[in-house]
This record gives sequence, C-alpha cells and structure tokens, in this order.
Amino acid sequence: MSETTTSVDAQREARNARIAARLKKRYAAEKRFKYLAMGSVIFSALVLAFLLFVMTSNGIAGFARAEMRVPVDFAAAWLTIDETRLSQPGAQSALESAGLADILQFSATEAYGQDAADELNAAAWRNLADQLIADPEMLRGEQTVSVPVSEDLASGMRGEGAAEMRVLADRLQAEGALYRAVDWGFLSRADATNSQQAGIWGALKGSLLTMVVTLALAFPIGVLSALYLEEYAPRNKWTDIIEVSINNLAAVPSIIFGLLGLAVFLAIFPNYRSAPLIGGMTLALMTMPVIVISGRNAIKAVPPSIRDGALAIGASKVQVVFHHVLPLALPGILTGTIIGMARALGETAPLLMIGMRAFVATPPDGFTSPSSVLPVQIFLWSDEINRGFVERTSAAIIVLLVFLLLMNGLAIYLRNRFERRW
Repeated sequence: MSETTTSVDAQREARNARIAARLKKRYAAEKRFKYLAMGSVIFSALVLAFLLFVMTSNGIAGFARAEMRVPVDFAAAWLTIDETRLSQPGAQSALESAGLADILQFSATEAYGQDAADELNAAAWRNLADQLIADPEMLRGEQTVSVPVSEDLASGMRGEGAAEMRVLADRLQAEGALYRAVDWGFLSRADATNSQQAGIWGALKGSLLTMVVTLALAFPIGVLSALYLEEYAPRNKWTDIIEVSINNLAAVPSIIFGLLGLAVFLAIFPNYRSAPLIGGMTLALMTMPVIVISGRNAIKAVPPSIRDGALAIGASKVQVVFHHVLPLALPGILTGTIIGMARALGETAPLLMIGMRAFVATPPDGFTSPSSVLPVQIFLWSDEINRGFVERTSAAIIVLLVFLLLMNGLAIYLRNRFERRW
C-alpha cells in the first residue's frame, strides 16, 4: 500500500513539475514578447526623434539669410518723396522713381567699397522700400538698414563659391557688416530664382486651397457613399462589384489619379491648368476610397440595438441614419479622413501630372489661379545644386510637417469632440 502511495505521489510531483515548467516557459515567452513590443515602440520613437532632429538641424539655417548692414543718410540723400505718399497705394513704385535703389547703392559704396555694393541683392531696394513704408519716420535722418545680399556673397559667407567672394565675406563679417538674420519673409514671400529671396507662402497657400477643395469634395461624397452602401444598398453582385472596386481604388498608385485628372479635368477645364481647383479634384478622387472604407467600418461598428431602439420609438430610416448612426460613427469616419487628407497633403506625382510644378512667382488669389503646392515646391528645390536652396528645402519640410500636424490636430479635436460612448 505504501509503495502505491509513493508511486502516486511521484507521478503527481512529476506532473506538477511539468506544469510548472510549461508555466515558466509561457511566462518567459510573454515577458520576451512584452520586451520586444516595448523595444519596437522605443525604436520607433528614436527613429522619429532622429528624423525630427535631422530636419530641424538642417532646416533652421533655411529660416535665415545673409544680410548687409548699410548706413543710409536719407536726409542728406535728398530722397524726393513725401512721408504721406508712403501711406498711399503704389508707394513702392514712387520710391523707385525717387531713386531709392541708387541711394542704397551709393550708401553701400561709401561704407564698404564698390565691390561690396555690387553684391547687394537685386531686390534689396524693395526690402528697404518695405521698411520705409512700414516706418516713414526713417526718412528724417540717418538709419542703418539691413538688406539681403547676392547669392554669390551668401555662398562666400558659407565658405563656398569663388575665392574672392569668400575673402569679401570674411572682410565684411570682420567689419560687422555681413551677418545671417532670421528671414521672416520666408513665410510670406512666393518662389524666386534666388534662394535669398525665395519663400513658401505661394506654395503654402496653394496647398491650403487645394486641401479645401479636396475636403469639400471627398468628405461629403465619401460619407454619403458609405452610408448608402452600408444602410441602403441591397446585397447583390452589383454592390459586391462596387465594394471590390472601391477597395482596389484605395490601393491604386497616386500617379494613375494624376493621369485621370490630366485626361478628364484638364480636358473639361483647359484654362485651369495648375490651379488648386484641378489639384483638389484630382486628390479628392484619390482620397475618396479611403473615406468610404473607413466610413463603412465605422458605420458597421455602431451596435444594431441603437438602430432597433430608434425604429421602435417610431423614427424613420433617414432619422435613424442621420440622428443616431452617423453621429456615433463620425469619430471613426474622421479618423479615415485624417489618413486620407494626410496622404493627399504629401502627394507630388498626381499634381506634377496636372502642371502644378510651374514656377509661380505670385501667391494664388483664388481656386482658379495658377499655383504650386508645398510637396512640389520641396521637390523642385531639392533638385537645385545651390546650397541655399538645400537649406530652404529643409525649412520647407519643417513647415510642411507643422502644417500636417495642425491639420491632423484639428481633425483629432473634432473626432474627440463628437465621440460618444455606449
């Protein structure tokens, strides 16, 4: 009897040992998975931090430009213009007629020599004119103004370009005349052939107008399509074909939508080439399938009991959909909209196909004006060999990221604002 008891105890202990070993192995695997997942999150965060650090470190220089301090005695220069004229339309042209460009050139020659004066930017007098228009009291005496220099002298300041430019830049820096200043005009000027005068406002405004058109077309059509397919459409082979087609459209390369916009929209509106209207219509085609798919999933996630309860108290089908189902599905729909709009904001290929790569020196004044967009502007600047445009490219990327974060932040706020729990 004791031998039997001993044998049973031994078997129980062996079984418990095997169970303990399996549990230990299972817990070890769970711990390894936990550490692996944590490592993946940390790695992703480090990659994102590295990307932001590289972009920021390279882009900071793009928000500055080389400028020269020039002492100008406006009282002695006999600038033939009245202060009151500066508050009237056409003040810049009046200053040009009064000889402002010659006065600036003469003052730079007197202060630093002819070689330095020749390296003033061709648009330097325009910058000075803007300063005088903003502060007419500058005309009453001697002022030290800061104006941009030429691309060659800016390259010499960076240690590049011709040897004489580097020597001149070193001399002017030693005299305190040449320095790098924050260029707020980078955010308010349009594109230019000179990196010292280039800005992104034209492309930024074009992106904003294009996104407005994209959202105005893709969001209502996508949401209504999702509502119809999920709430009203009969289940037959035709709706199955439509669903497969929408899923396939979401995976179509973006350049195909550009070809479609080129073949259809520009054929209908040939005079609106490179306009935000055509760009927005093209991107709306690309964004719509994403909104439809996410919208259907969000609508499907609404519990059937909410529909049944609304119908039970006498609500019509339309009231059930728009008063109960759609508000509850809206956060999920907005999530899909965020993804679609973020993709559209960074697209370049379809916009290149419809001509939005054109050089546009003035910001668009409407949805039908010629324009560029930020991704295309970045693409064009990245192809320049000038180091100044390389810095401007990184600065434009930072602006694009900020624009994307602001747009996504607004969408996330709206999603949380309309979110309801059940």
